[in-house]
Amino acid sequence: MIMKMVEDIEPLVGKKVNSSSSSTTDCVANIHVCDVSDARLEFIKNSYGHKGVYVTSSLEECITGANLIVVAVKPQNCEVVFQEIRKFKMDEKTEPTILSIVAGVPIEHFMRGMNLKKVARSMPNTPATIQKGVTVFTTSDGIDADEKSHIRSILQSFGKAVYVDDENFIDMATAISGSGPAYIFLLMEAMIDAGVHMGFSRSVAQTLVHQTILGSTLYAIETKEHPAILRNSVTSPAGTTASAIYELENGRFRTVIKDAIWTCYRRSLQMGGRDSNVGPGRYNPPSGEALIDKGHNSDAAK
Repeated sequence: MIMKMVEDIEPLVGKKVNSSSSSTTDCVANIHVCDVSDARLEFIKNSYGHKGVYVTSSLEECITGANLIVVAVKPQNCEVVFQEIRKFKMDEKTEPTILSIVAGVPIEHFMRGMNLKKVARSMPNTPATIQKGVTVFTTSDGIDADEKSHIRSILQSFGKAVYVDDENFIDMATAISGSGPAYIFLLMEAMIDAGVHMGFSRSVAQTLVHQTILGSTLYAIETKEHPAILRNSVTSPAGTTASAIYELENGRFRTVIKDAIWTCYRRSLQMGGRDSNVGPGRYNPPSGEALIDKGHNSDAAK
């Protein structure tokens, strides 16, 4: 049984439902969905109810008998979810596995908040909606190899799944692959707008940009070459591309991208209540050490 409290359930349930090649019951009759939004539940029911997906506004009804609970809520709503789930007593034999798709909230918070030992934390991204996503995940010590394999198979249903053995990598992945699509969309937006400004219709500009980014990505994957080599192969001396690259470098393009990713990473750490004073130019003293002991002025130490 999968319980998913989420704004967007299509990547998980939709793929599971539509990939069923035999009995609908075998694939989806054990998927239950709970959400606080009646409108959202109605949408899920209309989209997948005829294939056996159950919806309910009752958390108790949804998680009773569950062996896997998928939690995808806003980080600020986690405490409410924890309080609700703590109401239901679960012994070690029937304890479900928690699969979190919540940005910034560490495994420890789920274990402490729900009084459960088996927690997996993951970070998918938007392309999961069309089964082209990449999801980074890790697990607590309470999850065995079979359960880890099960979680991987679920996450692979909407793209690639990458396991990491250190939870710190989840926050790093949030900054690269989790939020990454927004960076690409912003680049696309700027390129399309430039094309329109030069005289292309928006539809033609969109086609050119979409195919350029898609083709470049597939080419990089296929060739397995370092991006610098691929970029250099397109850049002729004193040519048009060289002029464009010169302008991008003068505008600190690389630095802005890297700074944005570091800022996103710090924000993910902040959301989890952890030290976010990390990255280039940041001083992070050992625990208990005063800043003034390292030569910093007293104002900085206050």
